[in-house]
Amino acid sequence: MRIGILAGEASGDLLGANLIHSLRERCPDLQVEGIGGAAMQAAGCHSLFDMERLAVMGLVAPLLRLPDLIKLRHDIGEHFIKHPPDIFIGIDAPDFNLGLELKLRRAGIPVVHYVSPSVWAWRRYRIKKIAKAVDLMLTLFPFEAAFYEEHHVPVRYVGHPLADQIPLKPDTMAARRSLCVAEKVRYVALLPGSRRQEIRYMAEPMLRAALLAWRANPELKFITSQINEARYQDFYACYQRVAPELPLQWFTRRSHAVMAAADVVLVTSGTATLEAMLFKKPMIIVYRMSKLTYFLAKKLVKIPFAGLPNLLANEALVPEFIQDQVTPEALCEAMLNYLQHPEKVEQLQARLTELHTLLKTDTALRVTTALLELMKK
Repeated sequence: MRIGILAGEASGDLLGANLIHSLRERCPDLQVEGIGGAAMQAAGCHSLFDMERLAVMGLVAPLLRLPDLIKLRHDIGEHFIKHPPDIFIGIDAPDFNLGLELKLRRAGIPVVHYVSPSVWAWRRYRIKKIAKAVDLMLTLFPFEAAFYEEHHVPVRYVGHPLADQIPLKPDTMAARRSLCVAEKVRYVALLPGSRRQEIRYMAEPMLRAALLAWRANPELKFITSQINEARYQDFYACYQRVAPELPLQWFTRRSHAVMAAADVVLVTSGTATLEAMLFKKPMIIVYRMSKLTYFLAKKLVKIPFAGLPNLLANEALVPEFIQDQVTPEALCEAMLNYLQHPEKVEQLQARLTELHTLLKTDTALRVTTALLELMKK
C-alpha cells in the first residue's frame, strides 16, 4: 500500500505521524511519501520537501510567499500524478491542500482531507470547492461533521487522537519528575507558538506578564517548550532582551510534559489550547497579529471565541485576550486570578474533563477504517 500525504505545520505533523503508525499496523508493507516534519519522518514518511516552506500564518504573510507556494504545490502535484499513490491525504493547511487535492482527484487519485478548515466560521463559499476536491472529509469535532452533512459532503467524525493519548487524569508530579524540575513549586507554562511569526507577536507580552506575576509572587516559577531549535532561539532572544532575570526553565519538543507539569498555562490560540484542555489546565489564551491581518480577520471571521475549549463548550470557559487586549497587566491579572482561586480551577477542570470525554473516540481506528473503506470502493 502506498499513500501520499501532506502536512503543513507542527500540529498536522503529529496527526500524520499517528495516522502512519496506525495504518502500518494494518498494512505492514505501507509506503509513505509527501511533505511532513520530524514526527512524520520518524514514523516512516519520505518528505519530498521541507515542511517549513509551508509554515506561514495570517492573511498577509501567505501573499508575500505566494510564488514559492504556487511552485511547491505544482511540483508536489506533478510528482503524485506521475507516481500516483493508492490514496492521498491532505492534513489541515486548507489554502494549500485543497487546490492540490482538486488537481489530484481530477487525475483519478482518491483524496481525503483530514482536519476540516473552519468553513463554519468564515469563507463558507469554500464548501463548493471542498465538495469537488475531496472524496471524504475527516473532522476532529462533532459540530464540524454536522455542517458537512448539511451541505451533502461525504464526512466522518473521527474525534481527536490526542484525546485518546492523554489520560483523563494527567499526573502532574510524574510530568515534573520527567522534566527534572522541583515538585513542590507553582509553575506557569509559557507557550508562545510553533511559528516564528507567533513568537514575534506573542513572546514579549507573555514574558512581560510573567515578570509582573513573578514580582508579585517571587516563589512562582516558569517553564517553556519550543517545537525546534530555531523557535527556541527566537524565544530565547526575546527573553534575553525583555526578562533575563525571570526564573524560566527551557525545553525543546516537551510541550506535553510542560503542560502537564504546569499549574497555569499561558498559550497562543491554536491546537495548543486543545492540548492544554486535555491536560485539564487552567489557561489564558492569547493571540496577536499584524494590524492589517487583524483588520481583515475582523471583517471575515464570524465566531464568538478564538480558543478551541471555548468553541467546543460554546461558552467562555477560559479567558481570551486578542490583539490590543494582549497586555502584560491583563495577562498577569488572569494568571494570578487562577493561582489565588483554587475553587474556580477545580470547577474548570471538571468541565474540561467533560469535553475530553466527548472527543475520546479511538480516533486511530476510525481514521484507518475510513481510509481502507474508501480504497475498497
